[in-house]
Amino acid sequence: MKTIDKIPTGKLGRTSKMVTTGVKVGGNYLKYYGKKAFNSELTRDELDQSNADDIYDGLKSLKGSALKVAQMLSMEKSLLPGAYVEKFSLAQFSVPPLSAPLVRKTFKKYNGKYPEELYDAFTSQSVNAASIGQVHRAEKDGKKLAVKIQYPGVAESISSDLAMVKPIATRMFNLQGKDSEKYFKEVEGKLLEETDYLLEVQQSKEISEACAHIPNLKFPKYYEELSSERIITMDWMPGVHLSEWAKANEDQSEANKVGQALWDFYMYQMHGLKAVHADPHPGNFLIDEDSNLIAIDFGCIKQVPEDFYVPYFELAKKENINDPDFFNSKLFELEILREDDSPREIEYFSELFYQMLNLFTSPFHAETFDFADGSFWNSITDLSEKYSKDTELRKMNGNRGSKHFLYINRTFFGLYNLLHDLKAEVKINNFRDYLS
Repeated sequence: MKTIDKIPTGKLGRTSKMVTTGVKVGGNYLKYYGKKAFNSELTRDELDQSNADDIYDGLKSLKGSALKVAQMLSMEKSLLPGAYVEKFSLAQFSVPPLSAPLVRKTFKKYNGKYPEELYDAFTSQSVNAASIGQVHRAEKDGKKLAVKIQYPGVAESISSDLAMVKPIATRMFNLQGKDSEKYFKEVEGKLLEETDYLLEVQQSKEISEACAHIPNLKFPKYYEELSSERIITMDWMPGVHLSEWAKANEDQSEANKVGQALWDFYMYQMHGLKAVHADPHPGNFLIDEDSNLIAIDFGCIKQVPEDFYVPYFELAKKENINDPDFFNSKLFELEILREDDSPREIEYFSELFYQMLNLFTSPFHAETFDFADGSFWNSITDLSEKYSKDTELRKMNGNRGSKHFLYINRTFFGLYNLLHDLKAEVKINNFRDYLS
């Protein structure tokens, strides 16, 4: 894969890159409508593919939060056309890495020393490049290590990158009024946390120690003396990315074993720790030769406040969803319904979220759930398509829900997708055995 010798770090350079990308996308639309004039049956597939290619190519050279947004969107498989999902999913663990000279220069800037001064051996070619940093192999005192190095300028460019993305997101999700700012602040805060590698080491140690008793789950050891605000050193963990393992696996019992470990890990965090690994994509999980699940990235941890946790999980119970008065009272608590809503808005959003929650919480309504169940995923697609075409919804204020929904829903949707990739059947309440 071609390496990158320079990343635009200034606001002007990054904005110029986004403008160039916008010009390319505009050209794609002109080509599409030109062809459409001569062929009325032409679909948007070619346009979507061209736009996805150009947008991703622009974002991958910027790295940082711009690329992170693509990664987050790639998990919303029901929201975007397939071309975007497929292309943006590359941001999870396969983007062009920094060149060896830039790695060396960046390492010295962050740590005050070159890699060879800290490690007995260091491989300048990265083994994994993602949105915020890339990973290198190293050795010290006979231990095989993984060294994650943050890309230059990522932390400093988060606010300006989000400002560029904000108009697109506002239009895509129909956000209106000043109240929408809470969602952007939530994203900005989490992205800033992800650039603080000292915080990540602390979070990694706390959660790995708290979850160490869950079967078939493993974590690397972290080395604080070899880590800094922009560099993390941890054990090298042999294994393959979850998605690759899932494609090759033909043993259902092994799929269920990995899936159960994944489910128990998330449910224990959610209900036991009230803090959860909120970045569940395949690049953050490895499977070893004994089919153990390895969690390797704790940069994005979402704290779950009690006043959100209680009503959120009360609505995971079918009897509560089917009690109209109780259901609507919880929608107000969760800021889905608003005091300034009209009677029609209350009626509309009550029905919308009744359908959504009946579907999305269905795994909690039984003792076991098969995430390979095609009817479950078809229902999600059908519901998404129904409301994406609803013109009435586009006229209403899209500011719906507490800011905490952003990362909690992302966590559950990502978890469901990973379990679907595994084709795993899990015992829903198994995690309770590990709660103290």
